[in-house]
Amino acid sequence: MTPFAKKVYQVVLSIPLGQVRSYKWVAQKAGSPGAFQAVGQALKRNPYPLIIPCHRVIRNDEKIGGYALGAKQKKFLLKLEKDLAKCLLSKE
Repeated sequence: MTPFAKKVYQVVLSIPLGQVRSYKWVAQKAGSPGAFQAVGQALKRNPYPLIIPCHRVIRNDEKIGGYALGAKQKKFLLKLEKDLAKCLLSKE
């Protein structure tokens, strides 16, 4: 694992449950603002995709983008997390 990939994974771990951020945002937070394609490559190699939530990273145009386990799975995980976050943050 490269030092850049470690930074990317640390940034991705900071994305709250049920929320998404762009590849560009991750690159900026990792200290390499122009490296959004490298962010995608690092996430593609994520050895722990359910622990390091790379599914929370989407394209800058808000389209879903890629995911090692497939776009359908990424959409499912995002919806599941959004629903879970609503449930956990509900004041009822």
